[in-house]
Amino acid sequence: MNAAQLRQYLTDGLQWGEIMIVDHIRNCYLYRCVSPRIARAFDYLRDTDLKSLAVGTVELDGSLLYAIIQEYETIPPEQGRWEAHRRYIDLQYVIDGSERIGYAPLGRLEAGVYEPERDFLPLNGMGEFLTLTTGDFMLLFPEDAHLPRIAVAVPALVRKVVVKIAVAR
Repeated sequence: MNAAQLRQYLTDGLQWGEIMIVDHIRNCYLYRCVSPRIARAFDYLRDTDLKSLAVGTVELDGSLLYAIIQEYETIPPEQGRWEAHRRYIDLQYVIDGSERIGYAPLGRLEAGVYEPERDFLPLNGMGEFLTLTTGDFMLLFPEDAHLPRIAVAVPALVRKVVVKIAVAR
């Protein structure tokens, strides 16, 4: 979904549903209208020297908003695992490198047993894959299943931040 589609989506008063957003960080201003927490997450990505941060968790607003700085080698698709979250929106931003991330509307996959302590729902099935490179982000809502960390061609090092944004209920 691009910014124009998102604006129309919000204007029509529809509920969130099969709505994953992929774009480049230079366009993050287009998505600030979604929620104040999402705006703050984009501010963090824009205003922080992410390359200098150590791997680990950075609290931005307690359990309502925090960032997980990651560095890993991508994996073949057969080693990945589909997942979704109920309590958090994921803002996945590639600091350096490239990876493929699978996407599917939650209802198209077979759900496993939800683990509330980890806010982790394992899933099985098939989806589409998108390639994210340095500066790209993917905004994933609770209705969006995803399969991160997949190699583009061969395994390679990726530095990424996942900002966890609590869902307002």
